[in-house]
Amino acid sequence: MSAKIKKFNTVWGMVVDIDKCTGCGACMVACQAENNVRITTDASNKLRTNTWMLVYQLTNGESFPHHDVAYLPRPCQHCGVPSCVSVCPAIATDKNEDGGIVSQIYPRCFGCRYCMASCPYHARYFNWYDPHWPEGMDKTLSPDVSVRPRGVVEKCSFCHHRLMEAKDRARAQGNYTPLETIHLPDGEYITACTETCPNGAITFGDLKDPEHQVYKILWGEQDAEAVSEYLDMGGDGPTAHHGEGHGPLVTRNPNAFRLLEELGTAPQVYYVSRREWVRKQGNHSAMEATQAHH
Repeated sequence: MSAKIKKFNTVWGMVVDIDKCTGCGACMVACQAENNVRITTDASNKLRTNTWMLVYQLTNGESFPHHDVAYLPRPCQHCGVPSCVSVCPAIATDKNEDGGIVSQIYPRCFGCRYCMASCPYHARYFNWYDPHWPEGMDKTLSPDVSVRPRGVVEKCSFCHHRLMEAKDRARAQGNYTPLETIHLPDGEYITACTETCPNGAITFGDLKDPEHQVYKILWGEQDAEAVSEYLDMGGDGPTAHHGEGHGPLVTRNPNAFRLLEELGTAPQVYYVSRREWVRKQGNHSAMEATQAHH
């Protein structure tokens, strides 16, 4: 990885099991309700939609009886090397020190949309209109998340307000001093989409914590220090040595991949599928390598 990646003791991330996803859209609804995402009259227009979580349909392109379909939920990837942060002239988006979440500071945003142009995942949305809800729905808005005005960009925040609430609960229990780093156990902080998914296709947690399920899915029982250094270097590729190539070999779950990994953005969202054609569609470099081999 050529770009420098920030190092964090905690790296909040997500693992999406595509083989479990049925495309029901429950994650999209949960995200919209949790984060006060405004209602869009015509959500089919990608230039006007504001849905932070989108579910894409993938197909292997084969004819019956070999035809196969998969569904890929796509939130903000919360990149380790976020292109949106580097282009923002107002510092309205930043790599949060609290677990590497890419934050959006709405009062600073003046709507230049450079971040939208630079995001390779199309995971940012511009508010073209003043937000409004059908009569009565305004009473269902969450008091924990601000409503974004016209003229600013918004995106998935990994439900950051839930992280703040989890930390407040930990402090209220008297387990931590005000300046002490808070360690949250697995499941104490999860996103709305994770909580809502009926098939358990979305898992959320600390990618560096061996006690968290996301770690176990991706790294199994491998050494936590080695995995941590591997992630600090960007976590590119299914295998890598940590410690500038001299440490133990870290091997990622062979069924795991990240979207457009060849770009070097180091996403904190991973996908898992046992179907090879799905993994190839998610990672172009893997597809090209396979084609070159054949």
